[in-house]
Amino acid sequence: MADENVISVLDPEVKSEVSNNGYELVHSKSPLFYDLYERKSELKHQTHYCPGCGHGVAHKLIAEALQELKLQDKTIFVSPVGCSVFAYCYFDVGNVQVAHGRAPASATAIKRSCPDKIVISYQGDGDLAAIGTAEIVHAANRGEKITVFFVNNGIYGMTGGQMAPTTLVGQKSTTSPWGRRPANEGFPLHMAELLATLEAPAYIERVALSDNKNIMKARRAIRKALELQRDGAGFSFVEILSPCPTIWSKDPVEARRWVLENMTPIFPLNVFRDRRPEIPVGKEPPQRTVADVLEIAPKDRALAPAALKHAHRFKDVKIKIAGFGGQGVLLLGQLLIEMGMREALEVSWLPSYGPEMRSGSAHCHVCLSKERIGSPLVSCPDVLVAMNEFSLRKFAHEVENGGLILYNGASIPADFAAPGTQVVAIPAAEIADKLGSTKATNIVMMGALLEETECLAPGTALSVLEDKVKKLDLLEIDRKALTAGRLFIDDQAHIGAVSQPDGFA
Repeated sequence: MADENVISVLDPEVKSEVSNNGYELVHSKSPLFYDLYERKSELKHQTHYCPGCGHGVAHKLIAEALQELKLQDKTIFVSPVGCSVFAYCYFDVGNVQVAHGRAPASATAIKRSCPDKIVISYQGDGDLAAIGTAEIVHAANRGEKITVFFVNNGIYGMTGGQMAPTTLVGQKSTTSPWGRRPANEGFPLHMAELLATLEAPAYIERVALSDNKNIMKARRAIRKALELQRDGAGFSFVEILSPCPTIWSKDPVEARRWVLENMTPIFPLNVFRDRRPEIPVGKEPPQRTVADVLEIAPKDRALAPAALKHAHRFKDVKIKIAGFGGQGVLLLGQLLIEMGMREALEVSWLPSYGPEMRSGSAHCHVCLSKERIGSPLVSCPDVLVAMNEFSLRKFAHEVENGGLILYNGASIPADFAAPGTQVVAIPAAEIADKLGSTKATNIVMMGALLEETECLAPGTALSVLEDKVKKLDLLEIDRKALTAGRLFIDDQAHIGAVSQPDGFA
């Protein structure tokens, strides 16, 4: 008989009460999980997984391994679309949510950017073996130092029970009501065996959540995969055969038995790879510096200390530049981030445009920051550079209260209003035309932006133009355009012609 003073507690709110009443706490929820799950206010102690679902067991095994290895503060969990989509509501680690199938690609970027972190890609069979096939194969082939946990229940669970790449022959689904037929739907994909044919992976194993014995083997495999990443080994992959009682229309006990009796004969449990790949020494291309890759001339490197002295008055500034194709919208954004790099700022540039080469709508997002940038997307810009009236009206409402709008036009449209923002009309196209080329319109706007915001040094802008513009006649026009944009802002400030709508301070 169990000791009546030894109990198991999962609810964190009763832990203190348990200890205060003389009981010994022998089991509790892992500290890798949040105390409360905020996904639904009325269900803060429950996950969204169905009773008997293998995801809950897999989550527990991963959490315990990270806890034992003391990796919680170093871990970044990447979860895509699928039943695991709400993992960020449960795991108290770094979390990144990605598009369907793209977890290995995103995990690659994260690991290369943060090589000291433990990066986990957690995916289901529809996600990894269907839409994400290319991503997982190429990440494994490159030997990316990430850990992939592949939950294989042979069905699409979240979206209603469609046939997955791993659905068994004869197994019925909503899209294979007569059962999977090799002649029509092909055979199930064996991902562990497929990836094991590649040279680069360090560790590949298939385990099953079918009974206590196999769950303990799964626990060891998950821990080993994480240890290998911690120790600097290459790509590690653990395929986890998992029950899905709801979609299979089975009770939890029967679903576990089905994993053992029906899935393991088709997907045998095995260690398919356990070795560190031999990387040829001395054959890799030499590592190049960022300055070399960007082809920044030595004279520009000499400029760097002076650029570093530029006193940035901001922590970060978010800029949206919008107009029609052919107005230099994307180029203006690229010039700004090049300037930011030369002034030792963190930068990002994200373009958005249609298939039209000319005359189609285009805009780009630019971030300049003293700190690392979390996302290149600019939803609420501090500054909007509108190269035409269409863009002015389309994006003005997004600008932060107290923000700035620079409009390429002789005057602000009479029926236009943007309360809480500073709006400046600049006849940039007219100015550029008088200088000799309307192609310099975006440079006039850049000069105005630099003068109004003082976010970057004019000297840095001139240096970038000298490197990027190869035609001497156009370079001379750009120099004049940059100065003209700055002088226009100065003149407007002197005569008080800058529009400051109600609410702007």
